[in-house]
Amino acid sequence: MSNLSKSVGKKTKPKSSNQTQDDVVYCHIFDAILEQRLPPSTKLNEEALSEIFGVSRTIIRRALLRLSLEQVVVIRPNRGAIVAAPTVEEAKQIFKAREVMELAITELAVEHATAEQIKQLRKLVVDENKAFDKGDYGSGIRLSGEFHLKLAEMANNAPLLNFQRSLVSQTSLLIAQYETGNNANCSLDEHTILLDAIESGDKEKALELMVEHLHHIRSKLNLDSETASNDLHVVFSNVIKNKA
Repeated sequence: MSNLSKSVGKKTKPKSSNQTQDDVVYCHIFDAILEQRLPPSTKLNEEALSEIFGVSRTIIRRALLRLSLEQVVVIRPNRGAIVAAPTVEEAKQIFKAREVMELAITELAVEHATAEQIKQLRKLVVDENKAFDKGDYGSGIRLSGEFHLKLAEMANNAPLLNFQRSLVSQTSLLIAQYETGNNANCSLDEHTILLDAIESGDKEKALELMVEHLHHIRSKLNLDSETASNDLHVVFSNVIKNKA
């Protein structure tokens, strides 16, 4: 089995009745990227994906196009698609956008959060912590991303949710590409404390906690130089762009 088959085929989920084939392929690839099973610059071979999912290459292309619009996949003319590998400058821009987005989401979440949503998010945090405790870093990162997507749902603003989905998956790419040191999650309680502030309706505290949380995520990444990544596609990204 190829590396792509292993990465995409892991943890297969049943298809829900309201999902199209495009949706199923999109969700599997999105989750694989979010869990870092598909690292930056991984080639997404249409033929292999078509065989893995048992669908036509037309459906694969539509799913990859959707992912490219979210900027987590790059479609290269005549060379196929790859998982995006953001440059250092792009990484800084992504984090700035994430900061603006998260603050808007947090403010709205305080206003619109329901008791049931808070309950669901607390369970998600428990699952996230268990994943990190077991050393399942990929699942922990995915669950952490889901936490922020659920916050966006709580904000009750569809455009913000769509933007957030792209930014969360791009952040996962940045963590895979630029994180330094060990993979231990040093901020296990941050999501819980943030939920406490949201549940209590303390908007000012919630915003303050979100800023601190994003700072901790950013502080784990080495964005001081372009050579922070050992991926040749990143190191020689200027050459690749000139050839495109």
